[in-house]
Amino acid sequence: MTASSVDGRHFTFVSPIDGLELRPGGYAVCGDHLGQVHQVEAAEEGQARGAGVLLQDGASPFHDAPIEAASQDRVAGWLESVRPTRAALDVGELVLQPGLRYSLDGTGFDRHTFFCGQSGSGKTYALGTVLERLLLETSLRIVVLDPNSDFARLDSVVDGVDEELASRYREATKDFVVRRGDAEGADRLHVRFVDCSPDEQAAVLRLDPIADAEEYGTLVDLLDSGLERSSESTEALAQKLLQSKRPEEHKLGARLRNLGVYRWPVWSAGDAGSVQDLVAAGGPRAVVVDLGSLATPGEKAIAGESVLAALWRRRADREPILIVIDEAHNVCPREPADPVAELATEHAARIAAEGRKFGLYLLVSTQRPQRVNELVVSQCDNLVLMRMASTGDLDWVARTLS
Repeated sequence: MTASSVDGRHFTFVSPIDGLELRPGGYAVCGDHLGQVHQVEAAEEGQARGAGVLLQDGASPFHDAPIEAASQDRVAGWLESVRPTRAALDVGELVLQPGLRYSLDGTGFDRHTFFCGQSGSGKTYALGTVLERLLLETSLRIVVLDPNSDFARLDSVVDGVDEELASRYREATKDFVVRRGDAEGADRLHVRFVDCSPDEQAAVLRLDPIADAEEYGTLVDLLDSGLERSSESTEALAQKLLQSKRPEEHKLGARLRNLGVYRWPVWSAGDAGSVQDLVAAGGPRAVVVDLGSLATPGEKAIAGESVLAALWRRRADREPILIVIDEAHNVCPREPADPVAELATEHAARIAAEGRKFGLYLLVSTQRPQRVNELVVSQCDNLVLMRMASTGDLDWVARTLS
């Protein structure tokens, strides 16, 4: 088996297929250099050819260097040399080097990250592991938009965990908050309508500033007159508008009634602690917004959108926050289905493009990469790619992330 490199960074190799020990993802020694194999495929006459990257700086181009699978000691030495000096996130064991643990650099999450894997690939479990380690090893605030209710128990400690580790984790998650739509009291997930911007309120009511100029103007007038300081519920507001003697207010109230928006349980009913409040500066260390616990697509859309909007509005605080959007094709889709989803997508794209300088970092996860807004994906520096059967999805990720 021999390997060659024309740039000192990448290598190619040829090998008989019989007895081939090199696998994609495995480590190899090319002459004096350690590398990682990225690709192996069959060639002519019982030969295999492959390619990979060299992992150590300072290599010179070489030709026909001997190549073999790296020993565990060689790989262990390299892992130790690149081990993060702080915030090392132990995420598991290397598949092709049993017994060797691998750590991600926690400081690398100060940039946007894209998790991608088909259903059943272990994506949710892997994401949960990363979030647990971020909670344990860093002080980074985390806000999770959770469409499938997968992370509502992220603060739980399973039986059998080493007591010292369990104690550290309980301390790290003591300020852990979950908001559910089907919960009672302070744990209920709710959005304060009057805290939404005029654009958000108009989107919920499907108002166009041109086509629905009269109703839109009425809404603006209500805001100017003090609606944003009102503590009344959305249902009380609808009834008040329906009873108004002003035709334009009555018409706006009828829209609230006919759309059924005022009946959504997601609206605050004069109570404090809306999701907009939770993401304010100095809020809880970790917040899980359990979108999966809400009954209707409209409620899920406005809850996710209002969190992203509130985070963007308070960007001047410059408090580092990791914003996790699981099943991102539902929250910031490539083709939004309604005005609220369109606003949520705009917020996610704006955070992707400009958020880092304000300390807002995205972690978006999906099994349908082509259905996520392309600007959001293209701004991600970190890629966690898990099993993908669709060559179309893989090609799209390769084109988008180079």
